[in-house]
Amino acid sequence: MPSSYAKGDGKVKRLFEDYVPIEESYFRDTGIFPIMHTLAIRRDVYEANRWIAQSLTKAFCAAQKETYADLYQTAALKVMLPWLIAHVEETRHELGDDFWPYGLEKNRKTLSTFLRYSFEQGLSKRLLQPEELFVPEALESFRI
Repeated sequence: MPSSYAKGDGKVKRLFEDYVPIEESYFRDTGIFPIMHTLAIRRDVYEANRWIAQSLTKAFCAAQKETYADLYQTAALKVMLPWLIAHVEETRHELGDDFWPYGLEKNRKTLSTFLRYSFEQGLSKRLLQPEELFVPEALESFRI
């Protein structure tokens, strides 16, 4: 039986050794691939600079766009993985071109499921809605 921790060394290990096919199967069955990271702004910083939420959203989206493009540069690979392009192509085949989607709408199903689990397991006092996780400025876009 796999353990989530190695004995005695304190290192975190994967729950499943053969995690890739398990995660692919879960995604095919549910349409959900777990979110890896979130971005939070300290309340006092946000309240003093409400524009910061939209600016950070735009900056992260621009960086993501560049990163996706960089993964397909074959003249000089960004990392020393011999089958990097094959991995990128397989990921896009399984998860689509935007395999780490940002924002509310692209993550609504995942966030709703996460929030439901959180409530059912007693981690939240009430069932939150995905919209409650975003400040209004992170959901709007303006061009001047």
